Amino acid sequence: MTSIFGDVFTEMAVLLLMAAIIGAVGVRLRQPLIVAFIAVGILVGPSVLGWVSANDQVDLLAKLGIALLLFVVGLKLDLHIIRTMGPVALATGLGQVFFTSVVGYFIAIGLGMGPVTAIYVAVALTFSSTIIIVKLLSDKREVDALHGRIAIGFLIVQDIVVVLVMIGLTALGKTGDTATLGQEAIEVLVKGGLFILVIGLLMRYVLTPLLHQLARSPELLVLFAIAWAVALGAAGVHLGFSKEVGAFLAGVSLASTPYREIIGARMVSLRDFLLLFFFIDLGAGLDLSMLGAQVVPAIILSLFVLVGNPLIVMVILGVMGYRKRTGFLAGLTVAQISEFSLILGALGLSLGHIDTDTMGLITLVGLITISASTYMILYSHLLYERLAPWLGVFERKQPWREEGQAGNGGEDGCDVILFGLGRFGAGIARELRQRGYRVLGVDFDPGLVRRFEELSYAVRYGDAENPEFLATLPIDTADWILSSVRETGVNLALLHGLRDLGYQGRVAVTAHSALDAEKLEQAGADRVLIPYADAAAEAVDSLFDIQHKHMQE
Repeated sequence: MTSIFGDVFTEMAVLLLMAAIIGAVGVRLRQPLIVAFIAVGILVGPSVLGWVSANDQVDLLAKLGIALLLFVVGLKLDLHIIRTMGPVALATGLGQVFFTSVVGYFIAIGLGMGPVTAIYVAVALTFSSTIIIVKLLSDKREVDALHGRIAIGFLIVQDIVVVLVMIGLTALGKTGDTATLGQEAIEVLVKGGLFILVIGLLMRYVLTPLLHQLARSPELLVLFAIAWAVALGAAGVHLGFSKEVGAFLAGVSLASTPYREIIGARMVSLRDFLLLFFFIDLGAGLDLSMLGAQVVPAIILSLFVLVGNPLIVMVILGVMGYRKRTGFLAGLTVAQISEFSLILGALGLSLGHIDTDTMGLITLVGLITISASTYMILYSHLLYERLAPWLGVFERKQPWREEGQAGNGGEDGCDVILFGLGRFGAGIARELRQRGYRVLGVDFDPGLVRRFEELSYAVRYGDAENPEFLATLPIDTADWILSSVRETGVNLALLHGLRDLGYQGRVAVTAHSALDAEKLEQAGADRVLIPYADAAAEAVDSLFDIQHKHMQE
């Protein structure tokens, strides 16, 4: 297709400049970049300026971004995490799909739609956007949090369900015979089983030795990782699944190797750049001409998605023994419909099952819910603080899933409560225990909690920002409460929470810089650790100690 700018390269340059300018304006106005980039797509798309004609190029870059996003998510999950998150992901994912589709169907019928149209609309409301949610959780550094792991788990369950639904609709549309659906389902199960088996064998016998060889060149290692993600994404498409499923499994296959950290770190910038094109492509694909007559039904259905989907997730997680905070934060991730919903609508339109008005309705619901839920997730902790007094109904009296398991010596007599069990926190915990102190470790990463349980530490799932969780800790017996977390906001919330609980002991927190340290000291911290500065001072002291000894000799 000929570009209005004369060539595709110039068109891409203009597109990137527009994204940078509007993105900067969005940041200045404190708006999420996702919303700004979707706005770019609408502006340059056929509904407004009509500048985007290189659809194939933008679509290709968008697909590469999606593949790398799911690949990086897979890198963060080892097989044990998948096993431990499996039951809650399956229960929450299938429960939310069932609830939304049934209630959504009756709402659509109440709005005057026919049965077939109502089914399409109800199913479209069911699926949430794995891509957008994972991007938001990554930006907030909550992918490894308990609610982040649960959310990613049930979003993947949703992705598998939507793939099965589209396979079924495609088969039914081609043949008009429901008998083929059973055959399609069997083929999917067989192909999926073989796909996972082959990946498992490669993990066991090939990938780790291969990466040992490739790691001699960091550039080659990253190139292989990109190729592996895209190749398995393509394999997923050819096997009848999706590129998301294939790319995710590619990441999981490398998650148990010693190179996952360096691969993940080098992928982030490339992933974020390519995802820009996904959001632009999404905005450019919205046909504003079909939206005018559907405003009222779209608002009703959008409110159902924004409120009803989070509520059912909170109910399911509460029944399964999770705290109301975990349920609330995980529930917000399903408060929008997915790009798959638009794909499903387009499929129904091509098969003649729905008309353009229905497609316009699904599109408008997508625009409303994606924009609104982005803000809800970005400000999830503030929303929780405001709504917490009314959320007790979604929590059991004993939320046993998040109750700690006592390790060496139990929790009752701990001397130090340590928040954050990463590299810095792990070093502190090890040194304290070697000196005879009883340590209770707290982290929101289930993998770290499990690792410290295996080392016989007393540990709990938990979040330093949650004042209700702080109240469940044995703070009255602790002489020190330490935080190795470097986010100033988290430490300020911890200090405020401890002050509200009347904690009389001493508190040490961690900061990135002297400026952050000053803020934390003003907020009441007894000691502020600045890891690099403290280590540098200790190193210099040791050098001069050695020099002093030599001079005395």
